[in-house]
Amino acid sequence: MTEAKQSLKRTLIGKVVSDKRTKTVTVLIERRVKHALYGKIVGKSSKYHAHDEKGEFKMGDMIEITESRPISKTKNWVATRLVEKAAAV
Repeated sequence: MTEAKQSLKRTLIGKVVSDKRTKTVTVLIERRVKHALYGKIVGKSSKYHAHDEKGEFKMGDMIEITESRPISKTKNWVATRLVEKAAAV
């Protein structure tokens, strides 16, 4: 049987908030979760450094990042694809 093996790597979609570093983008992931005690929906956010080999992603872009092996001290995600281009001002 040739079944498609599902990847165990996590993927997240977020907004590029910094592209100043070489081959690295900082991605802001926002999610909405229910508060454990009060039950109110609250917004939580996390920033991840993702590897961008070609430097193709710019500030404001919505991109998908995938978990990978550690690339540096703070970088263990890889930018995989562009979801939505940043709106031109």
